[in-house]
Amino acid sequence: MSNTPHTLQEEFPHAMEKLHELKVSNAHFSKLLDQYDEINDQVHRAETLVEPMEQLAETALRKQRAALKDEIAQMLATA
Repeated sequence: MSNTPHTLQEEFPHAMEKLHELKVSNAHFSKLLDQYDEINDQVHRAETLVEPMEQLAETALRKQRAALKDEIAQMLATA
């Protein structure tokens, strides 16, 4: 497991099989997962000061991550 907090594996441990199924069968879902991972990595790098950024920019990334997570959760719930 990654040492980056908030990975989808941590957020949805009960839905790993469904995550994989949707990723391979739904291009939009796959794109959401990629976007989530990219933004989550950016937030983690900012939090650990590997790539510091202004607080407003970090907050905006956190909001994007939350919106993506909500959309992923919704798709998982209806699949």
